[in-house]
Amino acid sequence: MSRTTAGTTSVVPLRSRTRTGLKECVGKRDLSEAFVVDCLSLCDTEQIVTVEWPRSHAFYTPTPQAHSPLLFTESVRQALAVSCHTAHGIPMDYRMGWEHLRSDVVADALRTTRRPTTLQLRVVHSAIKRRKLGSVHLVAHVEGTVDGAYAGSAEVHYSAHPGAIYNRLRGPRADSRAVFPRFAVPAPAVSPERVGRGSERDVVLSPTDEANRWRIRVDTGNSVLYDHPHDHIPGMVLLEAADQAARLSLDVPAIPVGFDTAFDRYVEFDAACVLTTSLLGPDLLGRPRVRIDAHQRERRVFGTTVTLAPTGAH
Repeated sequence: MSRTTAGTTSVVPLRSRTRTGLKECVGKRDLSEAFVVDCLSLCDTEQIVTVEWPRSHAFYTPTPQAHSPLLFTESVRQALAVSCHTAHGIPMDYRMGWEHLRSDVVADALRTTRRPTTLQLRVVHSAIKRRKLGSVHLVAHVEGTVDGAYAGSAEVHYSAHPGAIYNRLRGPRADSRAVFPRFAVPAPAVSPERVGRGSERDVVLSPTDEANRWRIRVDTGNSVLYDHPHDHIPGMVLLEAADQAARLSLDVPAIPVGFDTAFDRYVEFDAACVLTTSLLGPDLLGRPRVRIDAHQRERRVFGTTVTLAPTGAH
């Protein structure tokens, strides 16, 4: 079953959901890490999700002046989870996974202020395909504004699977209690300063002996990236790894403001995942771009093209 067109109904608040109820939809055990505060349904396929960014966040505000670009991506992730569960009837226990993400964010929208920042996300699902056994495949287009000004956008292709289907896909790896490396000692980290971080705990890359190659570094003591046990390395960790690898690839300070990412396979905890970077030509605005491909057990698991804005040039 596929629904690809929207009706023309008026704005209807999702009044059955309290703010706490909305926060419980985003897949975070620590509800203080849930940024969604409101959701309005415009029609069957369109919602306005309101997100509130704190003035400062332990992980997503790496400098006093600006939030990380991936705070926008995490907000999109949470908004889609809320949309799925509140507007599209997808049960809370379904397992959601991204297949492709294309996103951009305006650097000025990331600047910190003395007050929390309110981000409005307009979520439009252009395709919702329901399979016989319960899986749902979706395509969402998201546009964000802050104080009415454009802040960024994303296009996300993703799936939601019932437990039985997910367990079949993952096999013995589906049990997060068995595979999550809760007490593993993290590998050595690259210098935090080189990747725009102030603490080694927030670094998700380890050095290798080869130029332009890094390994994903897992530190499950980072309670933001690993809020609860996972059966694979989360997608937000992969994007953070791409962010940091892109920064390492340039000779000048820059922040990643665009991602075009394909998630090919689940990235497992029990084998090294190696990122390889190469410089591409600039985009139409003259901004540098970096290509990143990640391999595990000699198979590509994800790949992305990252566009960066040199700091001071925005």
